[in-house]
Formats: sequence, C-alpha cells, structure tokens
Amino acid sequence: MGKRLRVRYYDFFSRFYDKFVELHSGDRTKKLRYDLAEKAGLSAGETALDICTGTGSLLKGLQEHVGGEGLIVGLDFSRGMLKKAGQKVSTFPNITLVQADAVNLPFKNEIFDAVTCSHAFYELEGDAPARCLREVVRVLSVGSRFLMMEHDVPKNWLVRILFYIRIFSMGRNRGLQVLRSENEEFRRHFGRVEKLKLKSGRTKVIIGERAPQP
Repeated sequence: MGKRLRVRYYDFFSRFYDKFVELHSGDRTKKLRYDLAEKAGLSAGETALDICTGTGSLLKGLQEHVGGEGLIVGLDFSRGMLKKAGQKVSTFPNITLVQADAVNLPFKNEIFDAVTCSHAFYELEGDAPARCLREVVRVLSVGSRFLMMEHDVPKNWLVRILFYIRIFSMGRNRGLQVLRSENEEFRRHFGRVEKLKLKSGRTKVIIGERAPQP
C-alpha cells in the first residue's frame, strides 16, 4: 500500500480506531496503556516520545509521570489520528502533537528519556520496522527505554482472524517474520531486551534499552 493511500486509510480509520484496539486487547478501562506508561520509568521533568500515537490514548498516562515540568510528544503521520488525539489532550500544555513519519523522526540525537509505541508497530510495512528502530535508538538517551506494546495472538476465533488480516496486510512473509523473530530484531538494536505478557493475556510488551555507542 502506497504512503498516500495509507495516510488516507488511517485518516478514515481514526473514527473507529479506539474501539478496534479495545476489541483486540479487551482493555475497556484503558488500564494497559497506564501500565505501559508506568513501565517507561519516567520521572518528573523528563521528556518522552510516543511514536505512531494514533488517537493519543497513551499520552495522558505518560504526562502523569513527567508532571507539568516535563514534555510529552505524540507523533503520527495521519492528520485524522492527530485530530482525535488533540481532542483528548487539549487541556495539557506540555503535550505536543507532531505530524511526521516514524522512520524519519524530526528530532535531534539522544533527547528523549523514553520512547513508546502502542498497538502500532505491526502496521509498519517492508523495511520500515528496522528503520524505525534505528531512529528510536538515535533519539533515545543512553540507558533509556523503548517500549513496544502489541496484541498477542488472540484466543477468540473472530478476533484472531482480524489479527491475522492485520499481520498479513504487512505482506505475508513480512508479517510472519515479525511474529517469529521480533525479539531478534530488537536485539540487533538494543543492549538489553525484555518481553512481558500483561495481565489481559492478549497483550505483550517488548522493552529495549539503549546501550552506549561503541
């Protein structure tokens, strides 16, 4: 799918995105997003980036940890998604929304204390996941974390069908490669990698810690 067509797709999908994620994750209370924000290890006054932020469901959870002196940036290439996000965070002056591509982050090196990505990494096509991880490493400060939360393979047959449709939309070979070797992909870019399964049983978190440059 070409980039222009993908942008139009996500602009349209923004109207249903929150319900779609809720169906996959079973997270009606948004608790999983707050759990992810807590695992980022942020402190007051620090700075975090949420890539592929979608409708911005993670942003307020991150903001709670950095407080009024910190900064949260939500990035997405879809204007429709960012419009929905803006409605959620309009009362938070230290949450900034940026329209840009996750494979070409418009930020200086080593300026973020955490980078997150919630239910969006599997949407990246072709070589975009590897390019995205290189960019994440570049903008992370040494010793800081990238946290990727994604759907695990669902048990419900209908939700499982939707899950595999999503995976194969990346291209059959690429989709299967992501599922089988995502840990190895992360280890190519980060010094320490940890995989957690959250309480819902449908969601996992992969955490990569940025090592010093050799």
